[in-house]
Amino acid sequence: MDIAFRRLLPYDTEPLVRFLTGESWPLHSVSEVDGDTARQWIAEGRFESEENRSFWILAPEEPVGLVRLMDLADDTPLFDLRLRAGHRGRGIGREAVTWLTRYLFEEFPHIRRIEGTTRQDNHPMRRVFLRCGYAKEAHYRDAWPDRDGTLHDTVGYAILRRDWLSGRVTLPRWDDEPDGRGPGR
Repeated sequence: MDIAFRRLLPYDTEPLVRFLTGESWPLHSVSEVDGDTARQWIAEGRFESEENRSFWILAPEEPVGLVRLMDLADDTPLFDLRLRAGHRGRGIGREAVTWLTRYLFEEFPHIRRIEGTTRQDNHPMRRVFLRCGYAKEAHYRDAWPDRDGTLHDTVGYAILRRDWLSGRVTLPRWDDEPDGRGPGR
């Protein structure tokens, strides 16, 4: 599928509100967004500010998703990816993460790594991370509360600039506990 990316513009407020409120986002920390909340987020600069940039994912001209880049002054920014339900499972997530990774490393020379987190049960996003060269770096138990109070594990992924440049993924050392001791030993 041919997709393009377009940065949010000031006149995108109402289309962005419709996008956020018109879908359920079951694997995001706020799964149901109402209009007042969406407008508050926009006014607070969550989507566009010195620290944040957001881009429509267009296929071909219709907004099918949104990429939000956060903490851009930091050397380790984060991102949020949202795809409309009818466009999930078509490879758009992989294309979007490939694009945002290249964009961040090329546009911001001070960035040395990019991080993202998802719920443990978000298997499609976890596959996207791995296919885009991100390494699993963290697993936080009972760290993502759901609307109903259920706690889910959160999984953290990152890509290093040097890995992106070389095309190789360097994995964290998971066997580095002192004296080979784990919990309770």
